[in-house]
Amino acid sequence: MGLSLTSAIVSDAESARCGGKVWLADALRDTRARSLALLAAHEAALGPDLRVPCTPELNPPLWELGHIGWFADWWLARNPQRHRGVNADPLAPRSAARQAAHGVDADALYNSSEVPHDARWRLNLPDADAVRADLVASLSDTLALLADAPEDDNGLYFFRLALFHEDMHAEAAVYMAQTLGFDPMVACPASSTRARQPPLQIASTDWPLGRSGSGFAFDNELGTHGVAVNAFEIDAQPVTWAQFLPFIDSGSYAQRRFWGAPGWIWRLSQERLAPRYLRQGAQGWEQQVFGRWQALDPAAPASHLSAFEAQAWCAWAGRRLPTEAEWEVAAQVPGFEWGRVWEWTASPFAPFPGFAPHPYVDYSQPWFDGRPVLKGASFATAPRMRHPQYRNYFTPERNDIVAGFRSVQA
Repeated sequence: MGLSLTSAIVSDAESARCGGKVWLADALRDTRARSLALLAAHEAALGPDLRVPCTPELNPPLWELGHIGWFADWWLARNPQRHRGVNADPLAPRSAARQAAHGVDADALYNSSEVPHDARWRLNLPDADAVRADLVASLSDTLALLADAPEDDNGLYFFRLALFHEDMHAEAAVYMAQTLGFDPMVACPASSTRARQPPLQIASTDWPLGRSGSGFAFDNELGTHGVAVNAFEIDAQPVTWAQFLPFIDSGSYAQRRFWGAPGWIWRLSQERLAPRYLRQGAQGWEQQVFGRWQALDPAAPASHLSAFEAQAWCAWAGRRLPTEAEWEVAAQVPGFEWGRVWEWTASPFAPFPGFAPHPYVDYSQPWFDGRPVLKGASFATAPRMRHPQYRNYFTPERNDIVAGFRSVQA
């Protein structure tokens, strides 16, 4: 079942953003345990070298795991200004990484701002046992520092950042397992048995887009500003396969009129006239889930769709994608279900007024290039990451992520 934005979910989301030292310690242990479990699943499927093909969608698993530990160390154990939070100087001199004692230059291996994506396959990375040991040691250092940290938003900022950063990489590890076709040993969403609910009618309003107040915020969420939102009708749930399949069956993947110019260029680059991970079987449509083909659940949200496919379906159906502000307004209304798939919106990922990058300057600023905002969460998203103001962002051709969409009356 999808998640509704009830007061309980809002409370859980705010606990993650505002959680104190005791809460953070438990959460940091939890996310590290998940990372190590995913490492074990990848080892079982890929072998001890954990080799994967060099593609834009993937990173070498050993690099991903090493980067997680390096990131926490860089911003916490090695950061002399960690107590300053968002006011810390990102260029403050750092102490040597723990790996230096073994002759390993961790900065040259794991700094994502300095190591280009494709170069990560050419690095002489430590093996899985060494990476695992570094993750254990990193967590120990992090927890010791947390115990002595000031219990305020600046004092806890980098602990919260490291937590959410690791949660994001854990979700990416689930995407990798789907891409490579093996079971990462995570719970898949159950089939939906609830009848589809009618669209929601939303009255016009002035909406404060952006986060303010206490607690943690990503830099791209800040800059609260009023947005006038006209009355609109929006789906109560994301579009399901039962709604999406007629678009495929009508041959619309081959009809230029439903696709914008960039979307049509993307479509022509694809070999298939259907979404990724779908095929026609002897008994009907099937979906590949972690390497296994199974009967498609027509009531499930359509997923692993690019933004181009979402836009084309909307053109075919005479509807449109919601804006980011519309999605947030609707998410306050009882009956709005979200949380099984990330949802493409019509809004570009752009800075809010007064944007200023946080110390991790490459988190948002390099990606203000017009890619769409996604809202919500997926089944692979850590519950503490689920926040209605969180802004996810991927380029529109990405169909490896667990993304779908809902629509608005045009």
